[in-house]
Amino acid sequence: MAAEHAPEPVARLAEEVVDHRFKGLPPDAVGTTVGALAAQRRSVFTGGFTTPVLTLSAEALEHNLRQLGDFCARHGLAFAPHGKTSMAPGLFARQLDLGAWGITAAVPWHARVYRAFGVERIFLANEVVDVAALRWMAAEQAADPAVRFVCYVDSVRGVELMDTALSTAPAAAPAAGGPVRPLDVVVELGVPGGRTGVRTAEEAARVADAVAASPALRLVGVAGYEGEVPDADADRVRAWLRSLTSLAAGLDTAGRFAGLGADEEIVVSAGGSAWFDVVAEEFAALPDLSRPVLRLLRSGAYVSHDDDHYRRLTPFNRIPEEGSLLPAFRLWAQVVSRPEPHLAFLNAGKRDASYDLGLPRPVAVRTPEGVERDAEGLEVVRLADQHAFVTVAPGVTLEVGDWVALGLSHPCTVFDRWQLVPVVEPDGTVTDFLRTFF
Repeated sequence: MAAEHAPEPVARLAEEVVDHRFKGLPPDAVGTTVGALAAQRRSVFTGGFTTPVLTLSAEALEHNLRQLGDFCARHGLAFAPHGKTSMAPGLFARQLDLGAWGITAAVPWHARVYRAFGVERIFLANEVVDVAALRWMAAEQAADPAVRFVCYVDSVRGVELMDTALSTAPAAAPAAGGPVRPLDVVVELGVPGGRTGVRTAEEAARVADAVAASPALRLVGVAGYEGEVPDADADRVRAWLRSLTSLAAGLDTAGRFAGLGADEEIVVSAGGSAWFDVVAEEFAALPDLSRPVLRLLRSGAYVSHDDDHYRRLTPFNRIPEEGSLLPAFRLWAQVVSRPEPHLAFLNAGKRDASYDLGLPRPVAVRTPEGVERDAEGLEVVRLADQHAFVTVAPGVTLEVGDWVALGLSHPCTVFDRWQLVPVVEPDGTVTDFLRTFF
């Protein structure tokens, strides 16, 4: 999983000292650096790790990273994976190594983390009206010509606030001594009753006109998120995507991308982890515009995949010839109580596992002697803060002290519970650690 050309700040994460901040790590590793602990290649089962402990499969991570990269390359898509899923700079570096155009953020704080670890292109999928954040973005661009932000706009009022914040900012001299660079923006298209974004082409045109009147902003394209389409199926998603590509074509015909140079790209962006196959088809059908087009996909959950929500929704279920994704998470917990024949309690709960899009699923049982089997007959039926309620089918053996591997659902609410995650080989050997920033 290690990035081939990780920026220096990412490489320095290996120098961080292990201490009480990090759940599940061996108590005798306190004072050791993360890199030194990884080099010891301890077993997650016998190397002193305490339960509960979340692990990530090195094999599954690398497989998933390559699958989406290869998919985008085959379909002429640029890729800005959504970093909010993991907030893991080590993964960002690997994604960029594999050809990602940049990394997507949801809020300015995400972008600040990205910049701290050397990410140069950041697609900020929200309208930013925070004065301090806007001025920080402008200063970052002024300090380094390689840095580029692209962010959403979806209202005339928002554009006015952005313009005021940027136009009244203290002068920041560009590194190369040239003119101050405007902030690139894309008009966001939403859906009625959905999340953010304009609802009609007429609203989009008004927002585009407001951008044109601002010397601090430059319109570079359109974007949105098809996951907000109500009762989504392929036909409804396709129809919405056609509205998005039609919006791009209409704004282009009206000359609203005049701020771009002849060789600069018009950005057209969409794509979560459930419909990227339809996004690829509809973006491929986009007619020629006045300038080249950056067809930008933004999937994020693919990186770890999961055992429930995205396992059911991934487009690779519809197009298996295009690839596959593997669940990379395993949350290992121990049986700490068997108070009734049909009931067991594990020492992992809401503080450790996601539960907003489905409860954890037992997938394996490992005895203290190291004998492993599947978890047939076990079901998590409830989570408390630090306990999982597990029903045990008649005839199933489960003892206090057994380790139970839980498959999880919804990566975005797994990563944020763990600051340092062991990356393991199939036999449980820990070869690396993934640092997150939440």
